[in-house]
Amino acid sequence: MSVTAVGEATRTEIRPRYEGSNICTWIGFKHVNYMVEEAVYDHLRQRGLAAGDLYERCGLGVDITDVDTKILTAFHIDDLATATVRPAPGKGDGARFTVELTVEREGRPVKAVTSKVAVQLRLDPRGHSVEEPPAEAAPFVVDRLGRGGEPVPVPEGADPLGLLTEGRNAFGWAWRIPYFYCHFTERVQMSGYLRQMEEVVDLFLEDRGVSIKRLLDEQDWIPVVPHSRIEILDEARMEETLYTVYTVESVFKRLTYTSRMDCYVLRDGVLVPTATGRITHGWAVIGNRRDWSLVDFDDRLLDGLNGKAGAITGRGTA
Repeated sequence: MSVTAVGEATRTEIRPRYEGSNICTWIGFKHVNYMVEEAVYDHLRQRGLAAGDLYERCGLGVDITDVDTKILTAFHIDDLATATVRPAPGKGDGARFTVELTVEREGRPVKAVTSKVAVQLRLDPRGHSVEEPPAEAAPFVVDRLGRGGEPVPVPEGADPLGLLTEGRNAFGWAWRIPYFYCHFTERVQMSGYLRQMEEVVDLFLEDRGVSIKRLLDEQDWIPVVPHSRIEILDEARMEETLYTVYTVESVFKRLTYTSRMDCYVLRDGVLVPTATGRITHGWAVIGNRRDWSLVDFDDRLLDGLNGKAGAITGRGTA
């Protein structure tokens, strides 16, 4: 099925949240994606499809199920972005959009972010009878999120993380899903997976002896993210154990590396994929409180990424 998403293009102004200003005044990739999310929700609101109203009247949860974002220019905490959201054609269930964020630099607008986003309207069976969805929203209503993925059988007594990481340049993390990563009562939302991706990167780098704090203290280096993508494949629920595997896929010269995040929940002896994503990192040296510049990876960082700095432990818990 190929359906064009709802409405004409919309524009709105968005500022990054203060929480995302972690190192100097730069905004991390997670909060850039939060700005993309807010632009899409505001687009729907302007089209008369506000998330709260859809849920309360029609029992429909607005879920972002795919976000693919390229960061072209760094955001700072006091920046005001102009977000343009355009409907886009796409295949499969869900409405699709393109999002562009621009920011003023030296008196002129500069394209800072481009993103592709998919949205599904998940019907919630809880509660009382509901109204029929608006005609514009009806094509995007689903009974379950995601397109599914390839399940992984777990032999009795086997360690799921060991099974998922064995023989790979990977790090695994088992984590109990708390309620505050969820929405519409019990499902992990896209922002929860963005937080998961951010944290598993941090845990991986520490495991490899090249933690963010260590490189910051010793070399004034920080990681930067030009590209990230996460897709929800199935639903993960509150208080399940989420098994997250972070795998280094490629290192491009000494400039960037790309890794993959795969998330699973264990149900009836089978690991069910719930999300997958990729993230590209470079490293930059802090020049001053406002500026940084990209650097080549040194041997220590390169060995850590390639699994040469000690054993590949492959497993972690939190």
